[in-house]
Amino acid sequence: MNGGTDDDARWEQRYRDDDLPWDCDDPDEHLRQTLAEREIAPCRVLDIGCGTGNNAVWLAGQGFEVVGVDLSPTAVARAQQRAKDAGVSCDFVAADFLASSELPGGFEFVYDRGCFHVFDDHGRRARFAERLHGLLIDDGMWHSLIGSTDGPPRDVGPPRRSAVEIITAVEPFFEVLSLRSTVFDSERHRNARAWVMQARRRQL
Repeated sequence: MNGGTDDDARWEQRYRDDDLPWDCDDPDEHLRQTLAEREIAPCRVLDIGCGTGNNAVWLAGQGFEVVGVDLSPTAVARAQQRAKDAGVSCDFVAADFLASSELPGGFEFVYDRGCFHVFDDHGRRARFAERLHGLLIDDGMWHSLIGSTDGPPRDVGPPRRSAVEIITAVEPFFEVLSLRSTVFDSERHRNARAWVMQARRRQL
């Protein structure tokens, strides 16, 4: 996802230890809402930071052609097993999203549940958006769930990003169609404020 052997080892260890507060069996409510609002029909999808594959497998079950990528080989192995158990076809890749040359292009939709926001550095957030721009088709869509600076201070939970931090990284490469304030997960993380971003690839 974000490169560097320290990052690789940290995420891998969390999956080995089952230290996964973000992981759940249900598909993300914001993803389902975005697909309905934008009337996005089954198409070619990239799931960045796919984890154990719950959303990728759900998308495949809806008829989407899904490629999932995650830094953690343990996460990818679990995602592959989840897809097998569900009887659906997904391609999963254990790779660094920002650096890997293994990912093909030509995606019509990109799903990102809490990956863009892990970068503290503006340059890497901008690189994330630039990388996505190169993988999407013209007018391709990017849906992102991002931790927000709204709400009371907290020491745990998703990283917190302001609207300004998001827009300055994303807008050179994407037209931001909406940036909506919400909660990260109404069932499990209702106290963690979040942004739902819907963005369309710019033709540069």
